[in-house]
Formats: sequence, structure tokens, C-alpha cells
Amino acid sequence: MAAISASQVKDLRERTGLGMMECKKALTEAGGDIDVAIENLRKSSGLKAAKKAGRTAAEGAVVTRVADDGSYGVMVEINSETDFVARDDNFIAFADKIADAFFAAKSDDVAAVMDGELESAREQLVQKIGENIGVRRAVVVEAAGGGVVGEYVHGGRIGVLTVLTGSDAQVAKDVAMHVAAINPSVAHPENMPQEELDAEKAIILAQPDMAGKPEQIAEKMVQGRLKKYLAENSLTEQAFVKDPNQTVAEYVKAAGGEVVGFTRFGVGEGIEKEEVDFAKEVMEQAGRR
Repeated sequence: MAAISASQVKDLRERTGLGMMECKKALTEAGGDIDVAIENLRKSSGLKAAKKAGRTAAEGAVVTRVADDGSYGVMVEINSETDFVARDDNFIAFADKIADAFFAAKSDDVAAVMDGELESAREQLVQKIGENIGVRRAVVVEAAGGGVVGEYVHGGRIGVLTVLTGSDAQVAKDVAMHVAAINPSVAHPENMPQEELDAEKAIILAQPDMAGKPEQIAEKMVQGRLKKYLAENSLTEQAFVKDPNQTVAEYVKAAGGEVVGFTRFGVGEGIEKEEVDFAKEVMEQAGRR
């Protein structure tokens, strides 16, 4: 059996980020061959990653990239189990690497972009950190001729890509910041789905002050409140956060452009998280001893 030197262990630790004893064991099993040890660890990390894959990963980060000419941008959500890991340098570096790959590929196909080297990198990070980590979703946004894509990420958790025509990157970023803060439902009033309008109308009709109103008066009240609802939930009609005296549409128009649309990601949106009472778990474990 080949003797394993401290320098070999040190080299493997630097290349994998794993613990000393795990590296020494891997080198011993590989007969001192570092490359073989890394290959074996990748195989075992895949198994460990699979075991963790069933655990809920609803924390993480949103990362964006926009072309220098503003012609297109990408946004990717990468998840971890805890916010602590989402702030880890290794996770941040991995998220940046993923965003660069999607940007280079100009693709939103998670399975295709992650296939191969990036999936191996994900499995190694799972092995190193000990949490389930996954790339949940990606989007590619393009601007038509003369348009521009803007980006803004708030706290690493809320990301926005906007598309404007006839404007510049700063205005597009300002609108992206507005979207991150206010979270409009649609870009323009006409984009509001009919089912949402129908649901809002039903709510309005059920309000106490609508009771007993003649049909014509009730309809006028409904239309007035629906108009207000659309103004409050449509990006172009909202009061601009940086200057509430004008709407977003007016701000963009003053800069020579128009709003085309936006995409907004919030980390963990739509993921059901299992609430764990860690204090209770510790007490139960202590009671079994």
C-alpha cells in the first residue's frame, strides 16, 4: 500500500475543499493517485447529492447578466436549503459560474445547460457544503432593434429584467428597481388576464356598499374600481418610486422610450417549505438517550 504524504492530502483538500480524513481515505483507496481519488470522490458525491435531492431547497440567490449593448439578458435562480449557505463564498462563486454559462449559451434550458461539467460542479458543491443545491429556473429576455434590457437584483433574492424601447440602460435599471420594490402584476393594463379581472369584479360586487345599488350605478362603480385596480397593478400606470408625481410610463416617455415588459424572480417563490422545529427535534433526541 502506497504511503500517503501530508502534501498529497493538502493538494487534494485544496482541489476539492473536502476534509482531511476524507481526502486521506480517498487517496489511500486510489493508491496515492490524486486524479483517481478525485474521480472516485465525484462518483461518491453524486450518490450523496442524490440522497440530498429530496430535501427542500427554497433559499438561494437570483443572478442576472446583460449584454454590453443591452440587446439581451439572462436571469437564473439557484437554490440552497438555508440562507446561510446562500451567503457562502463557494455557493456565490457557483451561482456566478452558472449565470455565466446561461449567458454564454443564451438559453433558458436548465437541463441542457447543466448537463456535464456544471452538473458535476453542482454535485461536488453538495458534497462539500452538505445541502441540497439546485438550479431551478432561467429566463432569456431580448430587446428588439433599438431596445434595451435593464437588470436589478435586490439583496441577491429578488431579480428583475426589464425591456424598454428607445431608452438607455440607466432608465431600464430604474424601472427594474421599481418592479423589484412594487411587484406589479403586468406591464400594461391590457395584459391583465380576464380571469383575474373577473375575480376582482366578484370581490367588488360582494363589498357591503354595493348592496342594493341599481344595476347601472353598480356597474359604474365596478368599472371605476376595476380601473383603479388596473392602475395599481400595471407597471406603466403605477406611481414611479423615484418620483411619485409621475407614472412609470411618463418617466420612461420623458427619456424617449416606452415600456415593453418585465420578468421578476423571487427566491423560493411557489416552493412549499417544511417548517422544522429544531428545538423540539433536539429535545426529542435528548429524551431518547
